[in-house]
Amino acid sequence: MAKRGVLTKVLAVVGTTLVWFPLLAPVLVSAIALIARGVFRFDYLMPAELFPSALVGGGLVIWASLRAAARVRLVAWGLGTAVVMLVGGQWLAVVTGLASGETEPVGWPWMLVLASLGLYTLGVLLIGIGAVLLLRHLFGRKGRAA
Repeated sequence: MAKRGVLTKVLAVVGTTLVWFPLLAPVLVSAIALIARGVFRFDYLMPAELFPSALVGGGLVIWASLRAAARVRLVAWGLGTAVVMLVGGQWLAVVTGLASGETEPVGWPWMLVLASLGLYTLGVLLIGIGAVLLLRHLFGRKGRAA
């Protein structure tokens, strides 16, 4: 039985906020730097640096989606993709010597690490989209099809 009570809604709202934070923080910081200094700087590593927020938020969203029996697959796929791609990219950086600096950031190892970072960000984005759809399901009218 699907639960749409207060606990499920609180889990979904807090989880959604935590998931979107790593995605929106680099954009907001870049906008502030552009306004303050007149120079556009975008930290593409910030979503990975804020992984704990995405992980906790993803856990809360998946808990809420399991309780509500909605959007479980989308959120689970996003969370799985994010974790595997971040850990895999870090492992690859260590194995190839990019993490220690003994290898120059060029060539196929660098491209693979960047690709894993991009797929990690895509995974977090999937969690965020699933979280927003879950919120629409939880706070929508009961007569409307979800």
